[in-house]
Amino acid sequence: MTTPSQDILARLAEVIASRKGGDPAQSYVARLFDKGTDAILKKIGEEATETVMAAKDGDRAKIVYEVADLWFHSLIALAQFDLSPADVLAELQRREGLSGLEEFARRTVPPAQN
Repeated sequence: MTTPSQDILARLAEVIASRKGGDPAQSYVARLFDKGTDAILKKIGEEATETVMAAKDGDRAKIVYEVADLWFHSLIALAQFDLSPADVLAELQRREGLSGLEEFARRTVPPAQN
């Protein structure tokens, strides 16, 4: 059974996915997809920075606003790679019950690139 938060994320992800290949002149999301991965990632970086700044200011309403922007743009990035909120929720569920230290210790470290 999904929760209301999962429902809104799934609905939003569907709308975002429907904008892939859309007219960049008609849709902000289509414009980001048209510009490509680097533009999407740049926008996530901007939104992450704005989230940090809002948190440093301690303005609760602004924090919520900026996190919503960050999540929205993160959903666009997921769609860019044919992923969905369900993929992220499954990963969070996998981690549930693990301490952060235990989860970190279970990660494999990729070999160094030469």
